[in-house]
Amino acid sequence: MKIRIAPSLLSADFSRLAAEIAEVEAAGADLLHLDLMDGHFVPNLTFGPAVVAALARVATVPLDAHLMVTDPDGLVPELGAAGVRRTAVHVEVCRHLHRTLAGIRAAGMEAGVAVNPASSLILLDEVLDDIDFVLVMSVNPGFGGQMFIPSSLDKIRRLRLMLGERNLDISVDGGVDPETAGPLVAAGATTLIAGSAIFATPDRARAMTALREAAQRGNDT
Repeated sequence: MKIRIAPSLLSADFSRLAAEIAEVEAAGADLLHLDLMDGHFVPNLTFGPAVVAALARVATVPLDAHLMVTDPDGLVPELGAAGVRRTAVHVEVCRHLHRTLAGIRAAGMEAGVAVNPASSLILLDEVLDDIDFVLVMSVNPGFGGQMFIPSSLDKIRRLRLMLGERNLDISVDGGVDPETAGPLVAAGATTLIAGSAIFATPDRARAMTALREAAQRGNDT
């Protein structure tokens, strides 16, 4: 499976998002990652469907939404209408996960489940045939620029074994940089979500190249 790089707009300059999107798209971004937070599931607020719809009008690569909210079902139809390609919801908050995943699919999007660092992979066991990807959080969600949790590597290895013959994408979000990208891919990750590693540097193209080269080294091991 191709290794994809998804810049996380949480770390971008919100005053010039259109320009930030153009820069990372020109540098080869495969997806644009959008973190929607409600101040309840995580102690932070970001943006909602109206901003996502505006971003969709300027983006040329698929939008990848991560819902860090206590009530994801209410957002799903609007995100689908905005043109989001895929959406992940947290296993920790969905009371009726099958129903939520079905709603994501009904809205025309790929369905994914996000798992916090302290959450067991067992929580995914009953929905593996109902999803398109798993989002492994390698930091505790809510803020950008956090330190990578090393035990995430073993979790990804165990998830890859758990998936068996299923051709599901394993996305990773948190502390992804040129040092962690290679080990993450070697462990089984196929989409690398990176925020500060890309947007905290003035040369976005160079940052993207460094990530992709590190990922390739991991793919070659």
